Amino acid sequence: MVKHGRMSKYPDVRAAALQNPDRRLLLGAGLFAGAATVLPRWAIAREADLDAALDRALTTHKPAALSGAIWRDGSLVWKGAAGLRRAGGNEAVSLTDKWHLGSNSKAMTAAVWARFVEQGKVAWNEPLPDVVSRAYPGLTVHGGWSDRTVEDLMRHRAGLYDQTHVTPQWIMTAAFSKDPPTVQRHAMLASVLAAAPDGPLGTYSYGNANYILAGALLEGLGGQTWEALMQAELFEPLGIGSGGFGAPKGDQPWGHTDAGTAVDPATIQSDNPAVLGPAGTVHMNLDDYGRFLNAMMTPGWLSGGSLSYLLTPLAGEVYALGWGAPGVKAWAQGPAFVHNGSNTMWFATAVLAPTRKMAFVTVSNDADKGGPACSALIREMLNSAGAN
Repeated sequence: MVKHGRMSKYPDVRAAALQNPDRRLLLGAGLFAGAATVLPRWAIAREADLDAALDRALTTHKPAALSGAIWRDGSLVWKGAAGLRRAGGNEAVSLTDKWHLGSNSKAMTAAVWARFVEQGKVAWNEPLPDVVSRAYPGLTVHGGWSDRTVEDLMRHRAGLYDQTHVTPQWIMTAAFSKDPPTVQRHAMLASVLAAAPDGPLGTYSYGNANYILAGALLEGLGGQTWEALMQAELFEPLGIGSGGFGAPKGDQPWGHTDAGTAVDPATIQSDNPAVLGPAGTVHMNLDDYGRFLNAMMTPGWLSGGSLSYLLTPLAGEVYALGWGAPGVKAWAQGPAFVHNGSNTMWFATAVLAPTRKMAFVTVSNDADKGGPACSALIREMLNSAGAN
């Protein structure tokens, strides 16, 4: 096993992606059931305990690399990284490496929408056709969308289905298109809204198309590309210097196929097409990801009212705005929030416990083996923090 450092305050479009374009699965009740067993006190979870948990997950599931971090009250409690930037190579991952976050980007798109609400550019629960009329005057909107909002899109309950719009053929066409991503997003928005919704309002159907449309509306309201808006509204205010889009380039980890082959980030196969950005192309290092996660629990960058809105699912539903919401958990001393992200070559898991102001992240550059490794590691991280 090749390792890099530890840190503690205590002494994707390739062939497989085209066949299965969305493997960004929410963690369900099973993960949290594991965290509800007998738990040690946080004071016992020294650096060595968390390092050992990292090693166990890496040894058991054998991803190319695995990393994780825990924050409490805005401060880093523990961070570790182990494994290789490329399977078969000799470069160990570092504590400052960048990781592809996949669909965990959705929470960022939703948070920037909240910024627009605070700036008076849009209102919560504003009818979708009204938002469209300001973002893109003259765009045709079918009457079937009149009872829906952008929040319905971001809660995956607007009756928009990926199997209709984000098909393998669509992904292939988008990957090789000469049109800029913002033009492709606008084209999808126009095409989707010109027809009736795929299904009824209120039926949960997780899909990337929802966030592509939300990103297109941000672009229309903000007069900039989604990427530029992310930079201006999220990266810069939060001091995120490592943030970017697509597979990280330079001296960084590479993503891996299911067969364990490292994928050059300079190639088109290294990520989903850029049009999917609002749904899942953000990358950054764990320190910067922690800045965003902590901003989701502490008013400042967003108001307390905005944070509450983003992290509140509708009655009887289990998805808020960019976050899975499995409900109140004893270890979290209140509601917990979770999301997974993957472009089929990377994997990321994030968990928030806002009542305790705690955030947990695990990431891997090897989705096939990294998914189970991330789940195994985060279980132990949650167990370590289960009592205090």
